[in-house]
Amino acid sequence: MKSFNLSDWALKHRSFTWFLMIVSMIAGAFSYASMGREEDPSFTIPTMVVAASMPGATAEEMLTQVTDRIEQKLQELDGLDITRSVTYPGQTVVYVDLGDSVAGEEIDARWLRVRNLMSDIRGDFPQEFQGFAFNDDFGDVYGNVYAFTADGFSPDEVKTYAEHVRDQVQALDAAGKVDLIGTRDRVVHIEFSTTRLAAFGLDGQSVLQAIAAQNQIVPSGSIQTERERILIRVSGQFDDVDALANAPLRIGSVFFTLADVANVTAGYADPPSSLVRYNGEEAIGLIVGMREGENILTFGEDLDRLMERLETELPIGIEIHKIADQPHVVEESVSHFLKALAEAVVIVLAVSFVSLGVRAGFIVSLTIPLVLALTFVVLDAMGITLQRISLGALIIALGLLVDDAMITIETMISRLELGDTRRKAASHAWTSIAWPMLSGTLITAAGFIPIGLNGSAAGEYTISLFYVIGISLLISWFVAVMFAPVLGATFLPKDWKHHDPSPGPLRRVYHRILRFAMRLRYLTIMLTIGVFAVSVVGLGKVEQQFFPISDRPEIVVDVSLRQNVSFFATDAEMAKFDNWLGEQEGVEFWTTYIGDGAPRFVLTLQGPTAGPHVGQVVIMTTGSEARDRLAKAIADYSDQRIGVEFFAKFIELGPPVGKPVQYRITGPDTDILRDSGRDLAAVLAGDARLHAVSLDWNEPVRVVRVNLDQARLRQLGLTQSDVAGVLASLFEGSQVTQLRKDRDLIDVLMRGEAKDRTSLAALQNLQFASAQGVPIPLSSIATLEWVTEQPILYQRNREPVITVSAAILTKDQPATIVTALEDDIAAFQASLPRGYNVAVGGTVAESADSQAPILAAVPIMVFIILLLTMMQVQSFRTMFVVMAVAPLGLIGVVPSLLISGAPLGFVAFLGVLALIGILIRNSIILAQAIDDLIAEGKSRWDAVFLASDQRARPILLTAAAASLALIPISRQVFWGPMAYAMMGGIIAGTLITLIFAPALYVAVYRVRPTDKDAS
Repeated sequence: MKSFNLSDWALKHRSFTWFLMIVSMIAGAFSYASMGREEDPSFTIPTMVVAASMPGATAEEMLTQVTDRIEQKLQELDGLDITRSVTYPGQTVVYVDLGDSVAGEEIDARWLRVRNLMSDIRGDFPQEFQGFAFNDDFGDVYGNVYAFTADGFSPDEVKTYAEHVRDQVQALDAAGKVDLIGTRDRVVHIEFSTTRLAAFGLDGQSVLQAIAAQNQIVPSGSIQTERERILIRVSGQFDDVDALANAPLRIGSVFFTLADVANVTAGYADPPSSLVRYNGEEAIGLIVGMREGENILTFGEDLDRLMERLETELPIGIEIHKIADQPHVVEESVSHFLKALAEAVVIVLAVSFVSLGVRAGFIVSLTIPLVLALTFVVLDAMGITLQRISLGALIIALGLLVDDAMITIETMISRLELGDTRRKAASHAWTSIAWPMLSGTLITAAGFIPIGLNGSAAGEYTISLFYVIGISLLISWFVAVMFAPVLGATFLPKDWKHHDPSPGPLRRVYHRILRFAMRLRYLTIMLTIGVFAVSVVGLGKVEQQFFPISDRPEIVVDVSLRQNVSFFATDAEMAKFDNWLGEQEGVEFWTTYIGDGAPRFVLTLQGPTAGPHVGQVVIMTTGSEARDRLAKAIADYSDQRIGVEFFAKFIELGPPVGKPVQYRITGPDTDILRDSGRDLAAVLAGDARLHAVSLDWNEPVRVVRVNLDQARLRQLGLTQSDVAGVLASLFEGSQVTQLRKDRDLIDVLMRGEAKDRTSLAALQNLQFASAQGVPIPLSSIATLEWVTEQPILYQRNREPVITVSAAILTKDQPATIVTALEDDIAAFQASLPRGYNVAVGGTVAESADSQAPILAAVPIMVFIILLLTMMQVQSFRTMFVVMAVAPLGLIGVVPSLLISGAPLGFVAFLGVLALIGILIRNSIILAQAIDDLIAEGKSRWDAVFLASDQRARPILLTAAAASLALIPISRQVFWGPMAYAMMGGIIAGTLITLIFAPALYVAVYRVRPTDKDAS
């Protein structure tokens, strides 16, 4: 670095350097304006859903014939982490989760591979198998959600208007996926009485075939003449419901219409697969996504203008309600962080002015916007957005990035005091401190390497922390060695008055402490080790956490009933909840989703697997107090409802986990699993801190088995399929044909009358016609038997699993409760039969999975830090002294967390790792100062003392700037624990560097005090 002096080059080309500074500021302003805005950073949810159906199969048959084949084939997928399956009678849903080793750009190729794997085994399934359905958009986010409600309009009319709005929204340039939810499909029902059909000598299948044959679209040929080709068309297709009702039927010589034997009505799917309500009113939802890379604030403004115009075009009676407004949330979130960033800048400036004086402080303050501007330019080029993590990282970096500028200006001042010119003093910064500063900067950035190498979802969520801090620190070094010398040469006075070298009161106190520590070096070392040991023990008292709960005002209520309930029962329960919710205070509005979960309006939202027994309610409250109060009221309400659970939860920060305390029991037999699950639920219920204990498997459900007399069937010319077809048509309905109206296809379903299809008596008294038209009672060919079946089966990696989960009543963290339950769980594990195991799930397992890649990357971080340290100090003994300081930051971390009550969460854990680089940086600069003084002829003892004295002020300034800059984010839910941990670690690390490091140095080098100092 002595062959080329960047500082001197900048001074020689001062005009060009000023030009670069001006351009940097302008480019930074443009980059800041163009950067995308988000509330939280996006991360990939590497999950694909494979659904399959085989109507008529039991859950056990689906498991063995379909689910297991799918999961077995998926084992061939490269990068597979786990498979999770949910199997119902007649259908299965398999979740394919990829591992952390699969990069984001490789995921689409993996999903294509899944489709190919399923295509390979398509012929291995039973002939009744109806095929696959794939969903590889599992993690799509719809940041804007609207509800359409109407008074005096049919659901179909509202759908028509909603479709018009959807088409207009899709035309926006930045619009991504746009869809409607909660729509009710139009259906024509042909409702028949089995008794009446049998009296006419008809069976449902013959009616179905006659209607379908008349409505088919079939070619009828064409006439080829010498001049032209004339197409032939035949009539008979049904244009509307009346034409269908008047369809002729015939028995022998008797003709009649369909309306004579059945009620033909136009209506809607009954029951629907899902419903949406807004404030208790039936609604249709419009969900709007945004294209990747677009600015959500700009898109939100365009969408608002469009919706305002479209709302004026709707007829009176149809209203549009905005129920999710992510652009507004992002604007508030970013504004809040920018305010915190501004506060941090003011704090750092105040430290600079107070500690360095007006002129020097002014120069340091000018470097801050330069560093931020260039950082914005690089981040914008990398596609990093302004969001919770990147803005928080900027605040953390603020206190660190001024250190290099402070060192540069202080070096210039020291040279000016010795009589150097401003130019010579400025160029001296490069020759004396550029390499130590660069080494220290790289080491500080290296402390964040585990974040950059963490491939988990949590790592992807926080990776911008690594990029922002690493980039800003490197830019701060560049600014310190190129721009700061020019600023110093411009604004510092030509002649700098020598300051009084005599120490002040605080400095004299430090001298006494330092001499004491150096003389009694081994006592100092032992005391430090003892305090460190106490801190390690105290770490066990610190609450452990994964990610904190968001402070957003929404409450998400998961609703679950017994797994065999009808859609109508779920709808009725949620209607009662709607009525109760309307009477509560602090509620702005709420949206109810029946049969399915809410659309993913925020990435961390977790919904249930769709089914008639589940639902979800999203409640917008007036604030955090109202949110907490209402959540408790919902828990009390749930306790009063039998057979249904209303579980209130808040939006999570980081990957979603559901109920925080979870245990999974695996084993081969489902009956033993279910019984074991109940026993484990009793163990959890015995802990007063837990409530809402639930199992994802419920009790077996009742099933009516129709035992057919096969010999009698053959005598009557019937088959099992004939009987099953009649039963399916009677109770669930069979599709006959479709009416075609413009682009719409309206299903025509044949089913029994309401009194027949909703009554068990109808099954006992069922009659249908034989091939000869003779009425046959079901009781003459079959007997009815009550049996039980599993309504739902769960597997994890092809092994049956039952999950027992619980919510937390107190402020205890999940890890604390799991630790407290270890003995009870161990005893429970011992009581399980051989082949059955219990494992921790939920928050604790997710946290362990996320931290594992970080811990795996720690050796790489340590190696890089060792390499950079050795390159700088060129001594094993000095490197030992420098590295020994690194873990001792824990001395400050533990008491700060215990006093503040903040948990050691995932983000705080990252901050603790980052402290290693920060503390080593200070130690290296101290070691370099010692070597420089020794090179000047000082004794090693005097060099240690003088270097510690000289470096005390800049180290204290850096500590003050770095710790005080964290105050604005210490009040935030997400960053608070990390801020407290780093503030405590930096403060303790400063004392360690200034007291313990010198004592350890003289002990390692066996340095004796000088005669003057010994006296």
